[in-house]
Amino acid sequence: MELTKIFELLLYTVPALVTGIIAYYFFREHTRNEDGRRRFLLHRDLQVNALPLRLQAYERMVLFLERISPNNLITRIRPTSSDKDSYEILLIATIEQEYEHNLSQQVYMSDECWNIITAAKSATIQLIRKAGLSDKIDSADKLREVVLTEMMEKFPPSNAALSYVKQEVSDLW
Repeated sequence: MELTKIFELLLYTVPALVTGIIAYYFFREHTRNEDGRRRFLLHRDLQVNALPLRLQAYERMVLFLERISPNNLITRIRPTSSDKDSYEILLIATIEQEYEHNLSQQVYMSDECWNIITAAKSATIQLIRKAGLSDKIDSADKLREVVLTEMMEKFPPSNAALSYVKQEVSDLW
Protein backbone atom coordinates (compact mmCIF):
# COMPACT_ATOMS: atom_id res chain seq x y z
CA MET A 1 0.00 0.00 0.00
CA GLU A 2 2.80 2.33 0.65
CA LEU A 3 4.06 1.91 -2.85
CA THR A 4 0.72 3.06 -4.25
CA LYS A 5 0.76 6.12 -2.01
CA ILE A 6 4.25 7.01 -3.23
CA PHE A 7 3.10 6.43 -6.78
CA GLU A 8 0.04 8.69 -6.23
CA LEU A 9 2.25 11.33 -4.67
CA LEU A 10 4.50 11.23 -7.73
CA LEU A 11 1.50 11.51 -10.02
CA TYR A 12 0.50 14.76 -8.29
CA THR A 13 4.00 16.14 -7.76
CA VAL A 14 5.54 15.63 -11.21
CA PRO A 15 2.89 17.62 -13.13
CA ALA A 16 3.04 20.37 -10.47
CA LEU A 17 6.84 20.53 -10.80
CA VAL A 18 6.67 20.61 -14.59
CA THR A 19 4.03 23.34 -14.45
CA GLY A 20 6.14 25.30 -11.95
CA ILE A 21 9.28 25.04 -14.10
CA ILE A 22 7.40 26.14 -17.22
CA ALA A 23 5.79 29.04 -15.33
CA TYR A 24 9.19 30.10 -14.00
CA TYR A 25 10.71 29.97 -17.49
CA PHE A 26 7.89 32.03 -19.04
CA PHE A 27 7.93 34.55 -16.19
CA ARG A 28 11.71 34.97 -16.53
CA GLU A 29 11.44 35.49 -20.32
CA HIS A 30 8.57 37.93 -19.86
CA THR A 31 10.61 39.92 -17.34
CA ARG A 32 13.59 40.02 -19.71
CA ASN A 33 11.40 41.17 -22.58
CA GLU A 34 9.83 43.89 -20.44
CA ASP A 35 13.26 45.11 -19.33
CA GLY A 36 14.40 45.21 -22.94
CA ARG A 37 11.28 47.08 -23.98
CA ARG A 38 11.72 49.62 -21.18
CA ARG A 39 15.36 50.14 -22.13
CA PHE A 40 14.40 50.59 -25.77
CA LEU A 41 11.69 53.14 -24.90
CA LEU A 42 14.04 55.01 -22.58
CA HIS A 43 16.78 55.02 -25.23
CA ARG A 44 14.32 56.25 -27.85
CA ASP A 45 13.08 59.03 -25.56
CA LEU A 46 16.64 60.07 -24.78
CA GLN A 47 17.48 60.18 -28.47
CA VAL A 48 14.41 62.28 -29.23
CA ASN A 49 15.34 64.73 -26.47
CA ALA A 50 19.08 64.73 -27.19
CA LEU A 51 18.84 65.11 -30.97
CA PRO A 52 18.07 68.85 -30.86
CA LEU A 53 21.00 69.39 -28.49
CA ARG A 54 23.32 67.39 -30.74
CA LEU A 55 22.19 69.31 -33.81
CA GLN A 56 22.72 72.58 -31.99
CA ALA A 57 26.25 71.49 -31.07
CA TYR A 58 27.01 70.65 -34.69
CA GLU A 59 25.59 74.00 -35.78
CA ARG A 60 27.82 75.81 -33.31
CA MET A 61 30.87 73.92 -34.53
CA VAL A 62 30.03 74.75 -38.15
CA LEU A 63 29.83 78.39 -37.12
CA PHE A 64 33.17 78.03 -35.32
CA LEU A 65 34.81 76.50 -38.39
CA GLU A 66 33.43 79.25 -40.60
CA ARG A 67 34.63 81.93 -38.21
CA ILE A 68 38.19 80.56 -38.05
CA SER A 69 38.47 80.12 -41.80
CA PRO A 70 41.39 82.42 -42.68
CA ASN A 71 39.38 84.32 -45.30
CA ASN A 72 36.58 85.08 -42.84
CA LEU A 73 38.89 85.62 -39.89
CA ILE A 74 41.12 88.15 -41.64
CA THR A 75 38.24 90.13 -43.10
CA ARG A 76 36.48 90.18 -39.72
CA ILE A 77 39.50 90.97 -37.52
CA ARG A 78 41.25 94.18 -38.49
CA PRO A 79 44.78 94.95 -37.26
CA THR A 80 45.01 97.40 -34.38
CA SER A 81 48.47 98.51 -35.47
CA SER A 82 50.88 97.93 -38.33
CA ASP A 83 52.95 95.45 -36.27
CA LYS A 84 52.68 92.01 -37.87
CA ASP A 85 53.51 90.17 -34.65
CA SER A 86 50.73 91.82 -32.67
CA TYR A 87 48.27 91.08 -35.49
CA GLU A 88 49.39 87.45 -35.60
CA ILE A 89 48.89 87.20 -31.83
CA LEU A 90 45.45 88.83 -32.16
CA LEU A 91 44.36 86.34 -34.84
CA ILE A 92 45.58 83.33 -32.86
CA ALA A 93 44.02 84.62 -29.65
CA THR A 94 40.72 85.07 -31.47
CA ILE A 95 40.84 81.48 -32.73
CA GLU A 96 41.69 80.16 -29.27
CA GLN A 97 38.93 82.21 -27.68
CA GLU A 98 36.37 80.90 -30.17
CA TYR A 99 37.56 77.35 -29.50
CA GLU A 100 37.37 77.71 -25.73
CA HIS A 101 33.90 79.17 -26.05
CA ASN A 102 32.77 75.97 -27.80
CA LEU A 103 34.62 73.35 -25.74
CA SER A 104 31.46 72.00 -24.17
CA GLN A 105 30.10 70.98 -27.58
CA GLN A 106 32.41 67.97 -27.67
CA VAL A 107 30.02 66.18 -25.32
CA TYR A 108 27.46 65.91 -28.13
CA MET A 109 29.71 64.71 -30.96
CA SER A 110 31.97 61.80 -31.67
CA ASP A 111 35.60 61.84 -30.59
CA GLU A 112 36.71 61.56 -34.20
CA CYS A 113 34.69 64.61 -35.22
CA TRP A 114 35.99 66.62 -32.30
CA ASN A 115 39.58 65.63 -33.11
CA ILE A 116 39.12 66.73 -36.72
CA ILE A 117 37.76 70.10 -35.57
CA THR A 118 40.72 70.51 -33.20
CA ALA A 119 43.12 69.59 -36.01
CA ALA A 120 41.50 72.22 -38.26
CA LYS A 121 41.97 74.83 -35.54
CA SER A 122 45.62 73.86 -35.08
CA ALA A 123 46.25 73.83 -38.83
CA THR A 124 44.76 77.30 -39.17
CA ILE A 125 46.98 78.61 -36.38
CA GLN A 126 50.01 76.98 -38.02
CA LEU A 127 49.10 78.58 -41.34
CA ILE A 128 49.02 82.03 -39.72
CA ARG A 129 52.29 81.40 -37.85
CA LYS A 130 53.99 80.13 -40.99
CA ALA A 131 52.93 83.22 -42.91
CA GLY A 132 54.19 85.42 -40.06
CA LEU A 133 57.65 83.82 -40.15
CA SER A 134 58.39 85.09 -43.64
CA ASP A 135 61.01 87.84 -43.81
CA LYS A 136 59.14 89.49 -46.69
CA ILE A 137 56.29 90.38 -44.38
CA ASP A 138 56.95 93.59 -42.48
CA SER A 139 53.45 94.81 -41.59
CA ALA A 140 50.07 93.55 -40.51
CA ASP A 141 48.56 94.48 -43.86
CA LYS A 142 51.19 92.46 -45.68
CA LEU A 143 50.45 89.49 -43.39
CA ARG A 144 46.76 89.76 -44.28
CA GLU A 145 47.62 89.90 -47.96
CA VAL A 146 49.89 86.83 -47.80
CA VAL A 147 47.35 84.73 -45.89
CA LEU A 148 44.53 85.69 -48.25
CA THR A 149 46.71 84.94 -51.27
CA GLU A 150 47.63 81.57 -49.84
CA MET A 151 43.95 80.78 -49.30
CA MET A 152 43.27 81.48 -52.98
CA GLU A 153 45.77 78.77 -53.91
CA LYS A 154 44.50 76.08 -51.52
CA PHE A 155 41.52 75.22 -49.38
CA PRO A 156 41.41 76.37 -45.76
CA PRO A 157 41.89 73.64 -43.13
CA SER A 158 38.38 74.22 -41.84
CA ASN A 159 36.83 73.01 -45.13
CA ALA A 160 37.81 69.38 -44.48
CA ALA A 161 36.41 69.59 -40.96
CA LEU A 162 33.19 71.15 -42.29
CA SER A 163 32.77 68.27 -44.71
CA TYR A 164 33.25 65.76 -41.90
CA VAL A 165 30.75 67.54 -39.64
CA LYS A 166 28.18 67.59 -42.45
CA GLN A 167 28.71 63.89 -43.05
CA GLU A 168 28.30 63.07 -39.38
CA VAL A 169 25.09 65.10 -39.17
CA SER A 170 23.70 63.32 -42.22
CA ASP A 171 24.46 60.00 -40.48
CA LEU A 172 22.20 61.03 -37.58
CA TRP A 173 19.14 60.64 -39.77
